[in-house]
Formats: sequence, C-alpha cells, structure tokens
Amino acid sequence: MDHFRVENLSISFGGLKAVSNVSFNVEKNSIFSIIGPNGSGKTTIFNLISCIYKADQGRVILNGEDMLGHYPDWIARKGIARTFQNIELFSNATVMDNLMLGRHIHMKTGIVAGAFMLSRRSRAAREEIRHREIVEGIIDFLDLQSVRDQFVANLPYGKRKLVELGRALALEPKILLLDEPSAGMNTEEKEDLNIWVKDIREDYKVTILLIEHDMNMIMGISDRVFAINQGEKITEGVPQEVQRHPEVIKAYLGEEGAHA
Repeated sequence: MDHFRVENLSISFGGLKAVSNVSFNVEKNSIFSIIGPNGSGKTTIFNLISCIYKADQGRVILNGEDMLGHYPDWIARKGIARTFQNIELFSNATVMDNLMLGRHIHMKTGIVAGAFMLSRRSRAAREEIRHREIVEGIIDFLDLQSVRDQFVANLPYGKRKLVELGRALALEPKILLLDEPSAGMNTEEKEDLNIWVKDIREDYKVTILLIEHDMNMIMGISDRVFAINQGEKITEGVPQEVQRHPEVIKAYLGEEGAHA
C-alpha cells in the first residue's frame, strides 16, 4: 500500500484550471519536492491536500484513507502538518507558547478526563509535563534555546521560519508540507535548514513534501522532484533528471538551469 498519494487532483477558479489532473506517489520517509514557476499551482496543491481549498475532483490518500472532504483540523489530526509561504504565527506570544499551540490536537484533558476534580488535575499536570517535554525537545533540535521566551514579533525573519517549522513538528506529523521554507533566509540559515530537513526525516520519521525555489536545496536534499507548470505536470524523477528536462529548463529554470 502506498504511504501517501495524490490522484487526479484538480481545481478551477473562475473557469481557469489552477491544478489539472495532478497525480503522484510519495514513499514513506522520503523528501518529495514540487517545483515550478510562480503561479504554476504548487501552493494550490498544498492547499488542496490540507483541505484549505475544496478540490473539484481527485483523491489524497494517506495510509489507505482519503483525506479530501474534511476540515483542516481533521487533516492535522490525521497527521498532515504544514508551514506557509507567509509565516502564520502568533506574533505577540513567545516561541514556547507558539510551539505549545502546536500540541493542541494531542491535548485530551477536559474531554476524556475522569469524573473527580483531583483526577482531572493530576491528569492535566502529567499531560502538561509530557507536552512541554516534547516542545523542549523541538527547541533543542532547532537550536531555539536562546529565544524560547522571546516574543515572536521580536525575532528576525529566519528565526520565525524556524519557529513555524517547530510548531508543525509539534503536531507529530506523518506528512510535513513545507511551503518555501528557505524564503527570506540568508545563506548560513539555508545551509542549516538543509541539515534540519534531512534530520527531521531521519529523527522524526516524517515524510516531507517540499515547495522550494532554491534549486541548490532541491538538488541537495530531494529523493524525487515533481515539476509543474500552469497547473499541469511536466515531469517527475530524481533531481538530476528533472533538472535536465528541456520543458523544466524552459518553464522554470531558464538560464540558471542551463548552468546549474
């Protein structure tokens, strides 16, 4: 059984096909990258997978179950987490608080707690400790110790991107959708991000779908690359194959692809 697959995914906006019959399979614990020019449908695919948009047709299968037709919160509970092109964090909350918010789908106290107040308090305390331990592990993993108690609004852009990545990890996802994770980062931050994405795959056993414009990052960490233009698949394969594909060079890479 395929771990994760997309079948004939399509959506139109005002009669214009934004995504047209897109299909792909993603192997477990792999890094699968989607590339294409601006407006080619990459983020729309992520919005369809996470049920922010409702697909006109198609299926998104995770471990044999169709994800489409549900609410984003249900999708998160099933194990699909994501980051966004434009950072979506609570700016006036601390890094720790933002990461703890990522634990919300795993918080059971108050829903299934026992009948007695003492039991509820005890369970809530144990649960709080466990959630904090998981978040502290993520803070250590992403080297966020120095900013853990700072407000997100006061952080440089690259750190905010890491906090958003950490919050997605706090959901304990099976599938992690990373939408332009290196955008706005400097060279050193991008190099660190490359290592972290690989380590997330290894240490957290997460399957990663990546949208990224930085072709050095794509070439360096992807197991497979899916190229799209105007909502339609151009080609799919290992990074070197896709990079050399004439339609990819024409549609997306241009002169950069010719010299890469």
